[in-house]
Amino acid sequence: MAQAELKEAVTENDVTLSHQQYLTFMLGGETFAIGILAIKEIIEYGQLTEVPRMPDFIRGVINLRGAVVPVIDLKARFSNRLTEVARRTCIVIIEVQSGDDETQDIGILVDAVNEVLEIPQPDIEPPPSFGAAIESRFINGMGKVNDKFVIILDIAHILMIDEISQLAADHTESVSPLANNEGSDESSD
Repeated sequence: MAQAELKEAVTENDVTLSHQQYLTFMLGGETFAIGILAIKEIIEYGQLTEVPRMPDFIRGVINLRGAVVPVIDLKARFSNRLTEVARRTCIVIIEVQSGDDETQDIGILVDAVNEVLEIPQPDIEPPPSFGAAIESRFINGMGKVNDKFVIILDIAHILMIDEISQLAADHTESVSPLANNEGSDESSD
């Protein structure tokens, strides 16, 4: 009986994987997608508290029902250009793995959210090895939708907590010595 249940679960999982749903959104004129299973909610762009000495792609933090949630600017993460906040700008709250069975909510800043699409597995091509506007390690695949491509992001690589923490620490270290040594030339003579 357990084998029959397992077979049924595997079959259901195969169906889910063959037609996964994706949230599509705009970023710098391009259409991107993220699997909806990682998405917790979508909120209007609002009160964002900047955190000093963070890399530009970490725009700040928000208070989400009492929890501090960091907000990553995807455009800045990909191209070093900050997202210009407009009427349709919003924050997509995503749950990411941050360690052994631990999760953390992170917000990603996007120009606009479009819709949820179902993209069949046969319509997803592997990421390009060259010519993409973003690093290929950030791309899960290229989904074909209405004769156009949607860039399906690998959110696990984009929001790697350890890497982001290291980048923030490196940025802080590169800023701190400059600030701390401004008057030290005189004292060393």
